[in-house]
Amino acid sequence: MSTGPRDPVAQDPFASDETVMQLPVFDAAARAALNARLTEVAAGVDAAMDRLLPPEGGGASPRLTEALRYAVFAGGKRLRPFLIAASGALFDVPAERVYRAGAAVEFLHTYSLVHDDLPAMDDDDLRRGRPTTHRRFDEATAILVGDALLTLAFQVLGEPETHPDGTVRADLVVALAEAGGAGGMVGGQMLDIEAETRGEAQDLGTIGRMQRLKTGALIEFCCRAGAILGGAGMEARTSLRDYARALGLAYQIADDLIDVTGDAAAAGKAVGKDAARGKATFVGLMGIDGARAEATRLMDMALAALQGFDGRADDLRRLAVHVVTRDR
Repeated sequence: MSTGPRDPVAQDPFASDETVMQLPVFDAAARAALNARLTEVAAGVDAAMDRLLPPEGGGASPRLTEALRYAVFAGGKRLRPFLIAASGALFDVPAERVYRAGAAVEFLHTYSLVHDDLPAMDDDDLRRGRPTTHRRFDEATAILVGDALLTLAFQVLGEPETHPDGTVRADLVVALAEAGGAGGMVGGQMLDIEAETRGEAQDLGTIGRMQRLKTGALIEFCCRAGAILGGAGMEARTSLRDYARALGLAYQIADDLIDVTGDAAAAGKAVGKDAARGKATFVGLMGIDGARAEATRLMDMALAALQGFDGRADDLRRLAVHVVTRDR
């Protein structure tokens, strides 16, 4: 991987050993600032995806185009593109490059959701408050939507508009392939299916490994992508990796908590399915209080990983707090 030169001391968030981490005060003002930034990034990424997808009524198949746009523009906070933006902000990455990389990861993420909702996987009827793609259209169309979005993700990363340096583009392509493939998200999904099929008892270590692949690998890619686009040094990349790994597990635990304590209207998807299937989760093994305590511990780890960064990392800090407290 090409790391590029270290940023000049004046611009490097790792420049001073005297940097003191300022833990975010997640009051109403901090929450409003985070929401405003999430909205800003989501708008930029949505505009990029609108330009990159076939226009309405266009493409080789208007029906496929309609289904692609239905799946992609189903709502959501665009958390993963936000992580690219927040990480890239540490190294002054231009917004257009961030939005294109964010569109690529959102295409891949959406493909995974469309396929995950299929009867052969989770058999879900609801996604973000709307019928899932295979329910709105049909299963064959949903499969093709996923296939098209997956390939489009890599096309976008490989185009010079994403970054003029071909080595940087290649690094992004390889990193996303690692995160989304058999050694990452797809591998984690397979472990999940195998565990459910066998019906064997799972311990926390097994569940943690599965979720680090299924959910955490793509979150880690996003922080890695911001660093790649910014030519970050290895110290910064390592810290962002550690942040992302802690955040990814905390996110999954919070998601498990929402499945137990939330409602479908607020969550935008069916809840209570894990318990109905007898599926092993962090909450099932640790209890609600134990899972919340573990999520808080992981939040502290994520925040500690950002100690060397200056105030430009505040979006990452606020996000870590938000992820852990969103079920409460």
